[in-house]
Amino acid sequence: MEEARLRRRRSDGAEGAALHRTDAGRRGDRRRLRKHTLLPLDDCLYALQATIPHLTRSSLHRLFKRHDISKLPQIEGDKKPKKAFKIYPIGYFHIDIAEVNTEEGRLYLFVAIDRTSKLAFARLYDTMIRQTALDFLAALIATVPYKIHTVLTDNGIQFAELPKNRSGPTARYRLHPFDRICREHGIEHRFTKPNHPWTNGQVERMNRTIKEATVRRYHYDTHDQLKAHLAAFLDAYNFAKRLKTLHGLTPYEHVVAAWTKEPDRFRYDPTHLTAGLNN
Repeated sequence: MEEARLRRRRSDGAEGAALHRTDAGRRGDRRRLRKHTLLPLDDCLYALQATIPHLTRSSLHRLFKRHDISKLPQIEGDKKPKKAFKIYPIGYFHIDIAEVNTEEGRLYLFVAIDRTSKLAFARLYDTMIRQTALDFLAALIATVPYKIHTVLTDNGIQFAELPKNRSGPTARYRLHPFDRICREHGIEHRFTKPNHPWTNGQVERMNRTIKEATVRRYHYDTHDQLKAHLAAFLDAYNFAKRLKTLHGLTPYEHVVAAWTKEPDRFRYDPTHLTAGLNN
C-alpha cells in the first residue's frame, strides 16, 4: 500500500515537472516571437492562439511586461518629428468669438489671449458685426500695456472680406475696417487656415475655460450678472493663476518680467496695473 502511494507520487512529480518544462518552453517561444518579429501584442496573441487556445491577452501582456518587452522599440522613421512651437515676443494675440446665454438672451463673447504671456482679455457684446470686432480690437489695444505686433483670427466677416473678394482691382483700394485699425497701429493681421480651427487652439481653449467657469456652472438672470462674474474670473486668472507654461508665474508676473527685459515693447509701466484689467 505504502509502495503504491510512493509510486503514484513519483509519477505525479515526473508529470508535473514535464508539464512545467513544457509550459516554460512555450513561454520562451512567446518571448522569442515578440523579440524577433516585433509584432504588436494583438498580432502575437492571434499567432499563438492557434497552438495555445487557452492563451489570453492579459496573460500574454503580463508575460511581456515581466520580461521587459511589453513596449516595442522605437523605429526611426515611424513617427514624424514634432515641430517645435515657435517662440514669439509678447504682443501676439489670438482672437475668437463664442456664444453665451443668460435669462435675458444671447451674448457674444469676444476673447483675446497673448500667445506668450497668456494674458487674457474678454468683452461681452449684444452683436458680432464688424463694428463690434472693431470696438473689441480698439479696447484691447488701449488696455494692454505693451505693443501688439500680431493678431490671429479666423476668416469670419467680422475680421476679413470673403475669400472671393480679397483679390482683384477693387481689393487693392478697399481695406477691411479691422485691417485698417491693424495697419494704423502697426499690427500684422494673420488668419487661421480654413477648416483648421485647431490653428487657433489657444483661444479656443480659453473660451472653454471661461464657459466652464461661468455659463456651464451657473445660471444668470441678467447680462450684468454674467459681465460682473466674467470680470472677476479674468482678474483671478491674470493676477493669481499660476501657469505651468509660464514656469509657475501668473500672466501678470510674466508681463512684468518681460518689461524688465524689454521695456521698449511697452507703452507704459505695467507694475501700476491692478486687478480690473478688463474693466
